[in-house]
Amino acid sequence: MRFGIFLLAARYPGQDDAAALDRTVRAALAAERAGFDDVWVAEHHFMSYGVVPSAVTLAGHLLGLTSRVHVGTAVSVLSNQHPVALAEQAALLSLVSGGRFRLGVGRGGPWRDLEVFGTGLDRYERGFAESLDLLLTWLRADRLAWDGEHFAFREVPVVPRTPTPPPVAVACTSPSTEALAAGHGLPMLLGMHVGDAEKQAAIARHGVPAPHLSTHLAQVASSRAEAEKLLLREMPRWLGPGLDGYVAVDDRPRARRDPVEYVRRLCGLHPIGTPEDCAESLVRTVERTGVRHLLLLVEAAGSDAATLENIAALGAEVLPRVRAALDRAG
Repeated sequence: MRFGIFLLAARYPGQDDAAALDRTVRAALAAERAGFDDVWVAEHHFMSYGVVPSAVTLAGHLLGLTSRVHVGTAVSVLSNQHPVALAEQAALLSLVSGGRFRLGVGRGGPWRDLEVFGTGLDRYERGFAESLDLLLTWLRADRLAWDGEHFAFREVPVVPRTPTPPPVAVACTSPSTEALAAGHGLPMLLGMHVGDAEKQAAIARHGVPAPHLSTHLAQVASSRAEAEKLLLREMPRWLGPGLDGYVAVDDRPRARRDPVEYVRRLCGLHPIGTPEDCAESLVRTVERTGVRHLLLLVEAAGSDAATLENIAALGAEVLPRVRAALDRAG
C-alpha cells in the first residue's frame, strides 16, 4: 500500500494567496512526519479553488524541504503547456531528488487557460493524445525529432536525461482517456467525484494491471455525523467561490454545481468520521477496486489548524489500521 495526501492549496475565506501556499507547504511537511508515502499537489489557473499555477514548481520546492516522501503533480495540465518543456522539468526534478518525483498529467478542461496561454481549444479537444505521446517519448529518448499535427521540430538531444524516467500517471474522467492511458500501459489517476463502483468499472474496461491511484476526501472526527456536519459547514465556504473560477474559453453554457450538494455527495462516497470509520472505508475501497495507492484530500475543513490536525490523526490512527487490516486479509 501507498498513501499520499492531495493538496489543492485552496484559498480559504479571509486568506490571501501567501497564507494558502504557506499552509500547503506546512501540510506537506506534516505528511512526511505523519508517515505518508507521498504528497501530491494540484494545478489551477485564475481561481481561488487552488492557487498553485505550476505544480512542478511547487513540487520542486517540496522536494527540497523533504527527505523521504515522494512528491507528485495531480495534475500538470498538458493542454496549456508544451509537453517537451514539462518533460524536461520532470526529468530535472527526478534527477535532483534521487527519484522522488512523480508526474501526474491530465487533459484539463475547456477553460480560459487555453486562451491566455495561446494553446487553444483544439489542444484540449484533439491534441491530448499527441501531447502525451511526445512527453513519454522524450522521457525515454537520447535524441528526438517530431513531426505531428500539433508539434514539429528537428532532432535535438534530450537534456537532462534520466536513466530511469519518473513514474507517469494520467488523470482519467472519460473512457477515451482511460483507453489512452491503457494503450501506454500507464496507471490511471481516478478522481473524487466518483465512487468505488465507477472506479472498478474504469479499471475493468481496460484490464491493464497498472498501479492505479484513487483520490478521496478524508476527514477524521469524533463520529461520522460530526465529520459530515463539519464539512457541510466549512467546505462550501471555500469550494463555492472556487468552483466559479471554471470559465469556458468559448463561453459555452455551463451549469453551476451546487457546492452544498456536491459536498453532501462527497461525504457519502469517502472516508469521514472516526478513525475506525475512515479505515473501514479505505479498506473497502482497496478490496472493491484493487487500487493500492490512495491519495487523501486533507484540507477540506477550512482552517490551517484543522488541516494539520487531520493529517496527524490520519497518520497516527487511520493508516496503521488500514495496513493491519490488509495484512490480515493477505
